[in-house]
Order: sequence, then C-alpha cells, then structure tokens
Amino acid sequence: MAHFEIEGGHKLSGTLQPQGAKNEALQILSAVLLTDQEVVISNIPAIVDVIKLIDLIKSLGVKVQQLAPDTYSFKAETVNLDYLISPEFKSKGSGLRGSIMILGPLLARFGKGYMPKPGGDKIGRRRLDTHFLGFQMLGASFEYDPQEEFFQVTRKGRLKGAYMLLDEASVTGTANIIMAAVLAEGKTTIYNAACEPYIQQLCKMLNRMGANISGIGSNLLLIEGVESLGGTTHRMLPDMIEIGSFIGLAAMTESEITIKDAGIEHLGQIPSVFRKLGIEMEFRGDDIYIPSQPVYEVESFIDGSILTVADAIWPGFTPDLLSIVLVTATQAKGTVLIHQKMFESRLFFVDKLIDMGAQIILCDPHRATVIGLGRKHKLRAIPMTSPDIRAGVSLLIAALSAEGISKIYSIEQIDRGYQNIEGRLNAIGARIRRVE
Repeated sequence: MAHFEIEGGHKLSGTLQPQGAKNEALQILSAVLLTDQEVVISNIPAIVDVIKLIDLIKSLGVKVQQLAPDTYSFKAETVNLDYLISPEFKSKGSGLRGSIMILGPLLARFGKGYMPKPGGDKIGRRRLDTHFLGFQMLGASFEYDPQEEFFQVTRKGRLKGAYMLLDEASVTGTANIIMAAVLAEGKTTIYNAACEPYIQQLCKMLNRMGANISGIGSNLLLIEGVESLGGTTHRMLPDMIEIGSFIGLAAMTESEITIKDAGIEHLGQIPSVFRKLGIEMEFRGDDIYIPSQPVYEVESFIDGSILTVADAIWPGFTPDLLSIVLVTATQAKGTVLIHQKMFESRLFFVDKLIDMGAQIILCDPHRATVIGLGRKHKLRAIPMTSPDIRAGVSLLIAALSAEGISKIYSIEQIDRGYQNIEGRLNAIGARIRRVE
C-alpha cells in the first residue's frame, strides 16, 4: 500500500486550479444511461471514484471516448443488462458508493436495475431507504437479498408520476429519484428535495436533454415526465470541497494562495464560515486570493458565546468540510465547537490530531471542541492512517503545517476524492513524497 511522507513547516505560494466536482460527477455520469444519444461531459476529475464509475459504465456496454484529459463522450445506445447479474459487476459495484446512482436511470429506461450494497467512506450509517422509497412511489417494486447483499428494482409498464415528501433531503436519493421521474408518465412532485448546486446542475443538464423540471434550486421540484431524452454537452462545476480544503491549507501553513476559477456563486456559506475562523480572503473576479496570515482569530457570537460550526442541508454548511474546519481551527486563536450532525463516525480522526499536539475535546461522536493554539505551538509529525477522504486531506493539511516528517497511510482514500494532490501542492512549495 502506498503512503505519503510529508515534510512539514514550509510556506506555500502560488495558484491552485480546483478539479471538477466529485459529487456532481457521480450523478452526471450516471445520467448518460438515460439516453441513446451522445453526451459530452467536461471538467471531469481524474480521481479513483470517478474513474471506477466510468469503467463500470463502459462495462455495461456504453461507448466511452476520451476527447481530452478532462472531457469524455458517452453513448449508451446499447446497454448489456445481463452484466448486472455478473460476478464482475458485483465486485465493481460494491467497491464504489456512487454506483447506486445508476439505479434510477436503469429503472426508468430499461425497467430494471440491480446493485450490490455499495462501499465508500466508513463514516457511520449511510442508509439508502430514500432512494428505494422514491422508486416505490413511482410504481417500482423493490427487493433486497440480505444474504447476497443485492438490491433489485423493477417496473411493469412505465413508471407513474407521484407526489412524495422525502424522509430526508438526501442528495444522492434526490438525484436518483429525479433521474427515474424524468421518464415517468405524468407529473412528479418532490418535496424536501436536496437543492445543492450538484442537484441544480443535474436538473439543468436533464432539461437540456429534453426533460421538464421546474423549481430548480428549491426544495420543491416539479417534474413533467417525457417519453425520451436526447444528447447534450455539460461542464461540471469546480469542486467546492477541494476549494474549502485549499482555504484551510493556506491558513494552516501561513501561505499565500490564489484559487483560480472557484465558481464563487456556487460556494454558499463556505467562504463566510472560514471568515468566521478569522481567515482573510479576497474575491478577484471568480478567483479567491488568500494572503499569508501570521494569526487568524476565531469570532465569537454577538453575546460572547463560543462559535459553533455545524453542518446542515443546503444552503447550510456542507458536512464534507467540517473535518477541514476542525483541523484549521487547531492553529487559530480562540475556541470553536464543531457539531457534525449527519455522520456519527466522522470525527473519530481527531485522536491523530491530539497525538500531534492539538487541543481538542471529543465531547461525543458528533461534537468536538477545538482550543486553538494560535501558532504558539506547532503540531508535531507522527505516522497516521486516513480513515476517509475528507479526514485524509485534513490530516495532510495538519502534516504540512507540522514540524518534522509525517507519514500518512491508506492514501487510496485521499486518491478517491483528490486528483494528483501531491503533484499540485508540490508545485507551489509543498514537500510530499508518495512511497509505493
């Protein structure tokens, strides 16, 4: 297994270009199964999870052509449904959580979809009920084989539009239901829908393909089903999680960094949350400039109480950046409470930060209090293991700010979400070595 060796304590300086959005890619790539026409997608990140999904789609019989390093053409003219019950599909599908996204398109267009229980980050329970309850409300039948850990959805005749109030505003669940509903007969109303920019991007792409979706950007979506969809071109947004990671990196390493083409209008509360930690930034067109800051001080609430940063459904603060906020707070001046509401295991990486010298109290599986060191004491280098994508990059940021040489194992977790992270950071002054 490969690992990183990181020599910390170096200031970085330069420009970083964010990759295409990982979470958008998993939805957009699955949507190519909805049509037999060509779909061209650009700004696709070359990360493990996305490469795996492209390979899975290709194995289903979709014609895939790489037109440029970040641009692919897809044509799902013929799809081999027998592949869905093959041992190879079970192996590939179970290794990728994003594989669940192909179920909606397969059900809508071909009448059936099969999926092994998908993998992904070990961050706590990540139930899939919302997906299947939505399919059932559209008229599909659902079966789960607990022995084989295999999901199956089928329909007799065309799916029927329905009114549904989702039990949770699941991003992947909303996307899957949307992709099934666009080819259903009649009108579908989805209330308590997720409304993240990635969902908005999916809806806009589907509308260009001939779908009829209104309410985009809200939690109430109205979908008038159509008979078929055509081809289109689509460019993915820059990855907001990577942009937030770069903001935290700049603060922790006292670096001067410019993030190019950041898609600022789609970042929601991300810049304001980092500003509450005392991090200065300047918007220059669509670029974000972060100056080198010797000190950044955490704000308190108006009544003087300790700042709390909590995740929430969009347009609240994304849970994927709480790990980055937590590690960034370790060198701030002041105290902040991190409240991770959605996943009960996502804060368990803080023991590594405590070993590095950070002052953190893990209150319970969902809350951690960070007492910032204000750069009075540098973190110290240690060997550590990455438990999930976001914690892995948080530990990488900590290691880059620490004294000495740290080692991070299980970096395949980082590779799942960040494209050539060591190459891009080394280009602006980091010292990261990948050891195979």
